[in-house]
Amino acid sequence: MNKDILLKQGAIWAFIVVELVFFSVAGSYLSVSDSAFMDFDNMLLLLKQSAPIGIIAVGMTIIMINGNIDLSVGATYALSAIVLLDSMTWPFMQDLGDWAIPFAWMFALTTGIVLGAINGLIVWKTGVDAFIVTLGSMLGYRGLVFMYNGEQPTSHLNWTLVDFAEAQFLGLHTATWFLLGATLLLWLLMTRTVHGRNAYAIGNNREAAVNAGIRVGPHFLWNFMLIGFLASLSAVVFYSESGSVNPNDGMLYELWAITAVVLGGTKLTGGYGSIISTLGGVIAIQLLRKGLGHIGADTETVNLVIGLILIAVLFLDRQLNRKGKEELKT
Repeated sequence: MNKDILLKQGAIWAFIVVELVFFSVAGSYLSVSDSAFMDFDNMLLLLKQSAPIGIIAVGMTIIMINGNIDLSVGATYALSAIVLLDSMTWPFMQDLGDWAIPFAWMFALTTGIVLGAINGLIVWKTGVDAFIVTLGSMLGYRGLVFMYNGEQPTSHLNWTLVDFAEAQFLGLHTATWFLLGATLLLWLLMTRTVHGRNAYAIGNNREAAVNAGIRVGPHFLWNFMLIGFLASLSAVVFYSESGSVNPNDGMLYELWAITAVVLGGTKLTGGYGSIISTLGGVIAIQLLRKGLGHIGADTETVNLVIGLILIAVLFLDRQLNRKGKEELKT
């Protein structure tokens, strides 16, 4: 691994250390609670709260390495959650008792895969930019969410699901294990498989990838199906415990996921990115939200700070890329 890549991937973890130190010190003077910011239980809860966005963000990393983007993940998340909870109220599902749970999961996960496949097929077969395609599907899928149950929430609380979602193993919550598992599997996919190498090649130079014999269209399709699956998995993990989904749930999740990916160093233009660094981006955002709340900042201030940091990161990335191109010319 060359020096520049090591620096890029290490930057987000250095930023996390700075956050921990800053909020621990600031919290001792400004905290609105009696607990320490770096309290062990507080950190475990932070990881659990990172899971919904984190599971989506690691999938978004692959999409963005490809040079694409998916703006429909929030709507996919909400629709999958509705399918999960509503399916458990169907008569034949109620007759199955707790055996209905794996079927409900299957219905929800299949929903995400199908919605992702629709995006992938349109991008592949029409050649329309993924930004435009998924912007349209974001609106369309959100429309399906409202058509499903109007303005009313969809609710169904299954205590077996709740016990599973709230369980802890080795001190980590179920949601945290799903986040870590998804991160590990996608890291292996991107670093140990032909599919991962092809993703970087396509993002770097799509025309060269086609000339090299890479089937770009099917590759896109698989990746959009993957992120659809992960958006649904995120919903399954969260709503197994929550038991109630509102039509507006998941809004702006695509922006939070993209922010985490960019903070982790993935290029918006594609060709470079790291799954592990995206996990760092997710944790960094959650630390900011939790840390600013710890010292009494309101939601608007939190969003402003994260937005300014994102702009700064994009500016620095552009300057570094420009410098690299100038060095290549000399």
